[in-house]
Amino acid sequence: MDVIYMDNNATTKVAPEVVEAMQPYLSEFYGNPSSVHSFGGIAGGKLKEARIRVAELINALPEEIVFTSCGTESNSTAIRAAVESYPTKKHIITTRVEHPAVKNLCEHLSKKGYRVTFVPVDGQGRLDLDYLFDHLSDDTAIVSIMWANNETGVIFPIEEIAAKINARGIVFHTDAVQAVGKVPVDVSQAKVDMLSLSGHKVHAPKGIGVLYIRKGTKFAPFMIGGHQEHGRRGGTENVAAIIGLGKACELAKNHLVDINSRVKGLRDKLENALLEKVPNAMINGDPDQRLPNTTSIGFEYVEGESILLMLDQFAISASSGSACTSGSLEPSHVLRAMGIPFTAAHGSIRFSLSIYNTEEEVNTIIAEMPAIIARLREMSPFWKEYQKKAN
Repeated sequence: MDVIYMDNNATTKVAPEVVEAMQPYLSEFYGNPSSVHSFGGIAGGKLKEARIRVAELINALPEEIVFTSCGTESNSTAIRAAVESYPTKKHIITTRVEHPAVKNLCEHLSKKGYRVTFVPVDGQGRLDLDYLFDHLSDDTAIVSIMWANNETGVIFPIEEIAAKINARGIVFHTDAVQAVGKVPVDVSQAKVDMLSLSGHKVHAPKGIGVLYIRKGTKFAPFMIGGHQEHGRRGGTENVAAIIGLGKACELAKNHLVDINSRVKGLRDKLENALLEKVPNAMINGDPDQRLPNTTSIGFEYVEGESILLMLDQFAISASSGSACTSGSLEPSHVLRAMGIPFTAAHGSIRFSLSIYNTEEEVNTIIAEMPAIIARLREMSPFWKEYQKKAN
């Protein structure tokens, strides 16, 4: 049975073109790009090409691109670089709905003497911008706010936020792991100081990420070693993965129209049909300011993990939250921060599509999902209690 993969915010299929681009640098051209001989120079030249392709996707300069191992490393590097570069500043601002890569690091730093402000969101996952701007101070070392939420797909007004923070001379970092490749990201317009992205979210392999550092931004490296990445990230480069990422970014730039038209149409069809066919279901998040591939739907009075297990019987892969937190039986911190009722938060499922998804796959989910929810509700004492009260 073919898998219907609807968990692309967790990870994506490596594009065949990416595999093809990587293959020679895993087997034939295996030289170290730092070597002075011409064999190593082959790899070095391809790294330069990849850096240009990544930069073009976000409208950056190639020299502003630093290759890392993943989005988590990029996030940690950005935040740690800021607090080390401004040692007298002891305040950090982030949000209540950040990915654990930012949230957990900020909580860790709060135990090390830093004061952390977590900006709240409303019931649709939208940031309280007044709260954010009111808490900026001369003691703020960095503001780190995601471009788009990994669970709900809600997009934050990064350009507006960056303008306000820049005016205060405060370092601004955005975790754009979920946004890059799905919506236009232009760092010349949204003047962020640092930006994180991850290869395995854009059909490149796992184990490769990027930290964009705006030219002139004060920076202290996290990985200290050799001269690689102009001294900003020591360690021999993951050549094949970087080349793969470069190809993936080239493809992503070409696929933006498809993501925001055909894929968005499939997402809307799936979402609208499930809301129509399944009672007591609700969308989590702003219905308009969302990633075009993402829907988070709360099905009341059932457990998300049970839904996933039953979907898996039909070879349908989805998520009850982010891949980094879905192992927990607790409702996600994102849905809790939004004030989603426990009855819906516990039964929330995220479907996240890609360019490889088809209308036939969407039709299969629409056909199977209502019966799955009905069956689970038959076994739910909470659903039976709700029906008694409703009648």
